[in-house]
Amino acid sequence: QVQLVESGGGLVQAGGSLRLSCAASGRTLSRYAVGWFRQAPGKEREFVASITRSGGNSLYADSVKSRCTISRDNAKNTVYLQMSSLNPEDTAVYYCAAGSFTNSNRNAYDYWGQGTQVTVSS
Repeated sequence: QVQLVESGGGLVQAGGSLRLSCAASGRTLSRYAVGWFRQAPGKEREFVASITRSGGNSLYADSVKSRCTISRDNAKNTVYLQMSSLNPEDTAVYYCAAGSFTNSNRNAYDYWGQGTQVTVSS
């Protein structure tokens, strides 16, 4: 199995940018499609973006499509989520997850990290 650790979260002002990282250990991350999800207090965990094993294709939620870029470096066993033009509605715990196929459904992912907090101040 694969273990995932997110990093890069923090406090940022509205309009700012962050790059989240999802580092894998155990099995090589190139075996998996990877997704990013987020969960705000009192809300369901929602899909943000996902990327195929090779990195050749990606999928985004409409709410972040113009503001986020997902990428991966399989040599470093790491997937990234670059976020820009952040607003307070982006405040949430961000999770990365690994699964067999790129999917916006959280139930399609087998392995999850512990999450990293992103807080956007107005």
